[in-house]
Amino acid sequence: MRYLVTGKEMKLLDQNTSSHYKIPELVLMEQAAMHFVWELCTVLSSQSPRKGIVFCGLGNNGADGIAIARLLIERGIPTHICKIKDFLNEKSQASASFQVQESIYDAYKYPVIGSLDEIQNENYDFVIDAVFGIGLSRNLNDEYIALLDKINYLNGIKIAVDMPSGINSDNGQIMGNAVKCDYTITFSFEKMGQYLWPGCEYAGKTYVVDMGITQKSWLDKKPNYAYLEDKDLSKLPKRVDHSNKGIYGKLLVIAGSKEMAGAAIFCAKAAYRSGVGLVKVFTHEDNRTIIQAAVPESIVATYGNKLNKEELIEHLKWADALVVGPGLGQSSIAKDIVKLVHRTVSVPVVWDADALNIFAQDINQLLLPHTEYIVTPHIGEFSRLTENTVNWIQNHLIESAIDFARTYDLICVLKDFHTFTAVPFGLSYLNLTGNNGMATAGSGDVLAGIIGALLAQGVRGDNAASIGVYLHGLAGDKAKGKNSAHALIASDIIEALQEVWKGTENAEY
Repeated sequence: MRYLVTGKEMKLLDQNTSSHYKIPELVLMEQAAMHFVWELCTVLSSQSPRKGIVFCGLGNNGADGIAIARLLIERGIPTHICKIKDFLNEKSQASASFQVQESIYDAYKYPVIGSLDEIQNENYDFVIDAVFGIGLSRNLNDEYIALLDKINYLNGIKIAVDMPSGINSDNGQIMGNAVKCDYTITFSFEKMGQYLWPGCEYAGKTYVVDMGITQKSWLDKKPNYAYLEDKDLSKLPKRVDHSNKGIYGKLLVIAGSKEMAGAAIFCAKAAYRSGVGLVKVFTHEDNRTIIQAAVPESIVATYGNKLNKEELIEHLKWADALVVGPGLGQSSIAKDIVKLVHRTVSVPVVWDADALNIFAQDINQLLLPHTEYIVTPHIGEFSRLTENTVNWIQNHLIESAIDFARTYDLICVLKDFHTFTAVPFGLSYLNLTGNNGMATAGSGDVLAGIIGALLAQGVRGDNAASIGVYLHGLAGDKAKGKNSAHALIASDIIEALQEVWKGTENAEY
């Protein structure tokens, strides 16, 4: 697991390092510049860079840029700096660190470009963006928008210092315009805005370098966000030699409406491929034959034109965990099922797809006391749940998911380019596995089955949700590698789970 920080959190870490551990800001800055240059030279080693330019704002990011330019020149790589005035406040003064770095640079009489007009006919092998860094929190004016356009139009590989200028480091939003970078070299910890859309498209490939700020600088306040790595799969329960199917949990999948069996099949198959011992599918009677043929390992129970509530309650008593909603529809019977499960169930539940659309019709239902819930909406379903527009949610992905999780005391897996798992008042997770080939029918049903299977095996909700999303993405990546993004279908993800688990069982974490 690796932590992700916001711009505010990183500034606090910086302050803690200087105030609590007594490391001067300029020492941290020199270490940051030195490690940046080492990483940059490694990244560009195959390019044989001959000349570069660094665009420096008047703040600490610009001060980093000046130090970087100086160290590059000392390495024998001709580098210019171009100082960018503050277009938002003409009377603003350069930061104290900027003034110190500028005085050092000037003492060496290293080259300075007075304005962008002077470089119109220049060809640079690399362009370093050190205009704003992580501190930008307001929209840019026309002068800055035009400036960043000019930087983007320059030839040469573009590298951001800590954060592409114009991207909000907290949420990845473009603040009017942004530098489109090939690489971002960031300090100490990765930033949320480097992985949230659309910031991830501007950051390029991100590298993390040390600058002397470590986890000790958190003091008593840890970051709120993280992303998982392969070694986090060690949290999953191990298979034991002396065991039987009952040990690995019983999952009840309530899915599929009249002549709509596909979602139930995807969910049940994915659950079995994720290690659960038994899957029972509760579905419309018209689906019995096709489900038994497609997933012969599953138990199939059905309802007809009327719901036998006592029978459903017995099924609920049988299960260690539930998945409710894939392909369920929104009929009166579907609504009765959701209502009965919500008021009766005593085991963890994954609410997905149509179950969420039913809750959206009376969201106050979720305020009633309930067992451990995980909801798995895509952006459209989340829009219906919250009555916010899709555009607003995409611009406020993190805060809207966390607010929903806290309001209704549940775990919210908000599916997007990078799916976010919001844990109420706990560490939340941004997922970095997966690909655009997974934007296909049935992919969400597979995810619900994976998470449900982990819950049934006794995995805690926050781990089941975050690791389930991670596994789903890993399987999608392997399926893409085998089949291509264009040809990828949900069944490919299920089949690729075999390879994922094989790698997990053979790994030494």
